[in-house]
Amino acid sequence: MRITVGQYELDDDRRRVDRDTLWQFLSTEAYWGRWRTRSVVEQQLDGAWRVVGVYQSATGATIGFARAVSDGAGFAYLADVYIDKQFRGQGLGVELVATMIDRGPGASFRWTLHTSDAHGLYERFGFTQPDRTYLERPGTHPTPEGSVTPPAPERPGTPPATH
Repeated sequence: MRITVGQYELDDDRRRVDRDTLWQFLSTEAYWGRWRTRSVVEQQLDGAWRVVGVYQSATGATIGFARAVSDGAGFAYLADVYIDKQFRGQGLGVELVATMIDRGPGASFRWTLHTSDAHGLYERFGFTQPDRTYLERPGTHPTPEGSVTPPAPERPGTPPATH
C-alpha cells in the first residue's frame, strides 16, 4: 500500500526500507532500543508482520519508519515508530501511525505499544493506559558478547527453576 502525503510517501513494501538509515537512527537516536545490535535490528525487520516507511518522494530517502509484530488475526504490537528530527512537525507521525494501524490489514486488531514521550500521539488513535488485567514480563537484553543477560536471582522461598 502506497500513500502520498504532500511531498512524502508512506509505503508498506519492506524491500524499500533503507536498512542503513534505519540502523543509524535506532542505534543512535532511539532511546528505546539502543541496546540492539545490527543483527538484532535486521532480525526484527525480517520477522516483522508489517512495516511502514516514510520516504521523500523526490529522492526516495527513508525519513520515518514503524514496524508491527502480530499474530495476523487480532493482536498487534507497534514498535520502532519514528520520524527523522528534521521532518517532524508536519503531521507525518500521525500519518505513519494511521497508515500502520488504521489503513491496513490490522485495522480491527487490538494494538499495544510502549512509549515514554508520545502519549498524545497514540491517544489520538484510541490508545489508553492498560487496566489491571494487563501484565508484562520484562525481557533481558543481549550483552555486547551476544549472550543474554542473566535472569534476576530467585526470590527466597521460590522453588528453583527447572530446565
